[in-house]
Amino acid sequence: MFLPFTITGVLFVISGLLMPKINAKRMRLVLISILFLPLAAASQLTVAKIFSDNMILQRDQPIHFWGKNIPENEVTVLFAKESKIAIVKADSSWDVYFKKQKADTQPQSIVVKSNNEKIELKNILIGDVWLCSGQSNMEWAMSKEMHFKNEVNNTDQPLIRLYNPSPAGRYVYGVVYTDSLNKRLNTEDFYEDADWQLCDSNTVKPMSAVGYYFAKNIVESESVPIGLINLSIGGAPIETFISRATLQNSKQFAAKVKGNWLENEALPEWIRERSKQNIGANKNGYGDDLGLNHAYKPGFAYASGIEPIIMMPIKGVLWYQGESNSLELARVKEYRDLLHLMIDDYRSKWTQPTMPFYWVQLSSIDTTKYKSQYWPQFRDAQRRLLSEVKNGGMAVCSDIGFKNDVHPTNKKAVGERLARWALNKTYKKGIVPSGPLPLQAKYNNGKIVIRFQYCANGLETADSQPLRGFSLDGKTGIAAGIQKNTIVIPVKVKPVFVYYAWKPFTDANLVNSELLPASTFKIKVQ
Repeated sequence: MFLPFTITGVLFVISGLLMPKINAKRMRLVLISILFLPLAAASQLTVAKIFSDNMILQRDQPIHFWGKNIPENEVTVLFAKESKIAIVKADSSWDVYFKKQKADTQPQSIVVKSNNEKIELKNILIGDVWLCSGQSNMEWAMSKEMHFKNEVNNTDQPLIRLYNPSPAGRYVYGVVYTDSLNKRLNTEDFYEDADWQLCDSNTVKPMSAVGYYFAKNIVESESVPIGLINLSIGGAPIETFISRATLQNSKQFAAKVKGNWLENEALPEWIRERSKQNIGANKNGYGDDLGLNHAYKPGFAYASGIEPIIMMPIKGVLWYQGESNSLELARVKEYRDLLHLMIDDYRSKWTQPTMPFYWVQLSSIDTTKYKSQYWPQFRDAQRRLLSEVKNGGMAVCSDIGFKNDVHPTNKKAVGERLARWALNKTYKKGIVPSGPLPLQAKYNNGKIVIRFQYCANGLETADSQPLRGFSLDGKTGIAAGIQKNTIVIPVKVKPVFVYYAWKPFTDANLVNSELLPASTFKIKVQ
C-alpha cells in the first residue's frame, strides 16, 4: 500500500522534526526514500518479454537469459541442473549464459531468484526457433487459410510453440488511429505483451498460416521441437524491418532515413499514404527527428521487435514480403539490394554468418484491380538473389495467386515449399527444395536450349497441357517444348533474352516431377 503522505506533509515533518539534526542534502535523501518507499516494495526482478512458459530455446547454441533488477543485486538462475549467478549492472540489466544443449522434448523449468523474489518458467523445450516476418501474406491468420477446416483437427501439435504478439494497428487501415493505438506507437509497447503458447486448435487461429505449415512439416520430418516467433505486419515495407543505423550506414540507402519519413520520396509512396491516414493528424504522438512513429516507419519494426530478441539465438528466418515495395519501378529496382542488406545485417547482429534465410517470391495478380505491372521484374529480382545469398532459398508461389486478390489463401503450399528448402539445406535431407530454376539459355542451330537446376525426375507441365509461359520479348508467347531436363525453343534468329512467366498474373505451367513450379525468369541467351 502507498503511504498516506503528501509532498507538503513530508516536507513539514522533515523540516519540523529533523531539520535541527540533518543538513539540507540529507533531508533530500530522506524525502526521496520516503516518496519511493512504495516502489521499492513492488516487484523489481524481471526477465525479458520473450521468455515465458512453453517457450522453445535454440538447440546447439549457448542459452542466454537476461532481464532487469535493482543495480548491484545478485540474481541466481537455475536451469538444466546448473546454477548461474549475475550481479545486476548499473543500467539495471543482468544476463547469464548456459551451455548449449541438444534437442530435447522433455519439459524443463527455469527459476530466476533475487532476494525474496522468484520467477519460474515451466514446460520449456529445446529445439529450433524460426522467426516469421514480412507483411500481410506472412501475417495471414490460420483461421482464414483455405485448408483450415480440414486441418483444424490436426493442429494439436505439442512440439510446436507459438509466440505471436500483435503489433499496434493490426487490421486497422484507412482510418485515424484511436488514442489507445497512438499510445502504443513506441518501441516498448508497439508489440503487445505475449506469452509462448502450445499449438492447438484455438491458439493456432491467429497465428501465421505459412509459419504453422512450415513448422508442421519440419516436426513431421525431424521430430524436433519448433518455436515460431511471428513479427509480421500487414502492409509493412521492408524498410521498417531494417535498423535505422544499417540504413544510415549504407551509401545506397541512407536517403531513406533523412527528414520526415512521411514526405520522403525514397520510401514507397503507398506506405506513406497509408500511414498518413493513421497518424497524419496526430501532432503530439511519439516520434523523433524522422517524424511520427508508425509500423511502416524505417527502422521502427526492427527497433520494436527484432532488436529486443537479438540476444536470443534462433535457427533462421522465414520472410514473405514485397507487395508494398512493388508498386513503383524505383522501389522494384532496389529491392534485391535492400533484402540482401537486411539478410547480411540480421546474420551479423545474431553473429550467425550462415544463418538460414528463406523467402517467398511474390505470387500472381492481375493489373485490373492492383498495380502489379512490375511484378515480373520483382519476382525475377527475388530469384536472382538466390545466386548471391548462401544458405538462402526461395519458395515460388506464382501458380497459386488470385487474379484479383493480393492475398492468395493457399498458405499450406507456401509453408510446405519453405519447409522443403529448410529440410534440404538446414536439415540435410535428400529432398528437392524447389521447382525448376534456370541455369543457362544457349542458342545453337536455330534453337534455344535452356538448362535447369532442380528438375527432379524430369520436367513436365502442371496440367498436362502444352507448355505455356515462354517468350522472347516478355509479351508475346512462343512455342516451346520439353526434351528430357531441358526446354527447347525453335527460333529463326538468336534473341537477346528469353523470358518465362513474364506476366503479373501468369498461367505459365512448367513444373518438375515433384509438381513444384518454375520461377519467373529473364535470362540472357548465350
